[in-house]
Amino acid sequence: MGGLRAGAVERVEHDYQLWEKRIDALMVLLSRKRRFTVDELRKGIESLPGDAYDKLTYYERWITSITQALIHRGTFTIDELRNKLAEIEKRPDAPKVGKP
Repeated sequence: MGGLRAGAVERVEHDYQLWEKRIDALMVLLSRKRRFTVDELRKGIESLPGDAYDKLTYYERWITSITQALIHRGTFTIDELRNKLAEIEKRPDAPKVGKP
C-alpha cells in the first residue's frame, strides 16, 4: 500500500462509537502494561492484504492487528478467542455483528 495513491483524505470530525472508544482504550492499556507496542500495531496494519485493508474501517484494522499480535505473543490462542466470542454471542444482549 505504501507509495500508492490513496486519494484525498477526508478531514471530517465525527463522534466515535462505543466500540471504537473501547479499541482505543484497549490499545492504551496494553501499551502501558507493555503487552503491545505501537510498532506492532503499525506492522500488523501494514501487513494486511490490500483487499482486507480497503474493506476494514480504521478501528477494525486496529483490532485485527492487536488480536494477531496477542495471538502471536501467546497471550491467548485462536481457540480461546473463538470460544470467548461464541460465549459472548450467546448473551441475550449481545450485538449481532455482521448479521442483518
